[in-house]
Amino acid sequence: MSRREAICRYNLIINKLRKGHAAFTEISDYLQRESELQEYKFDVSVRTFQRDIKDIRSIYGIDISYSRSLKKYGIDPDGSQEVQDRILEAFDTMNALNLSDRLSGFIHFENRRAKGTENLYELLRAIKSRFQVSFVYQKFWENEASLRKVEPYALKEFKNRWYLLAKDLSKNGLRIFGLDRLSNLEISRNRFRATEAANVAEYFKHSFGIIIGEGSNAEEVILSFTRDQGKYIKSLPLRESQQILVDNELELRISLKLHVTFDLVQEILSHGPEVRVIQPESLVAQVKSSYENSVRRY
Repeated sequence: MSRREAICRYNLIINKLRKGHAAFTEISDYLQRESELQEYKFDVSVRTFQRDIKDIRSIYGIDISYSRSLKKYGIDPDGSQEVQDRILEAFDTMNALNLSDRLSGFIHFENRRAKGTENLYELLRAIKSRFQVSFVYQKFWENEASLRKVEPYALKEFKNRWYLLAKDLSKNGLRIFGLDRLSNLEISRNRFRATEAANVAEYFKHSFGIIIGEGSNAEEVILSFTRDQGKYIKSLPLRESQQILVDNELELRISLKLHVTFDLVQEILSHGPEVRVIQPESLVAQVKSSYENSVRRY
């Protein structure tokens, strides 16, 4: 049995169980059908299936457990649902990449990708172990790079870019660093006490993106989307705090509690004429000003 054949079988098992719990006989029948379709030998014994479960946990970090009450296998929901969802998303992408050599005419990947993911693992290790780190950081608006020493607290993703939330030791305050502008990462042996680390979720609670509205209170933001654009907003909410106020043939009106920041303004502008800001007035003024400045550029 080739390694490629085993990996393909793992993928099929995960796909089957993502749709719901299944008995071994159901999984076995599914693998048998796929064997006929793909001209591989995917059918397995119970013993091999148990070994596959261990390999899937090791390779993908996905736990498969047996429910005695259902007498079926299923993907273990324990742990962070958000983390597991992202693991499965990565799994879907990997599957597509594995097939891309045979389906190159049908799969078109986004070629625009931000850099910096090579530091994700080391930064996560430092965050978990509470080690101070240092790196060279280059701001987009400055010509000279600078050496930073920080206490890393958390990683955050926003619009396909990764950011580090950390306490800058030279400035004695929390800062956000883009991983695509970070180089020469070094993990020290100096540990820190996680004082602010526990408040990371609270730190971003009313933030859209990575900019924090320091010194200002979160406000109720009300947006009105056209009926068609509203369907996209319902399927992929802007924030988890999103609440629907009106949903009819004319509009989708939503409410969010957020700091009014540059990131929020840019998100609103990205929807063009499909959205109208109702409140607060300060946000209405910023969006109007942005459109007026854009027109002047032409």
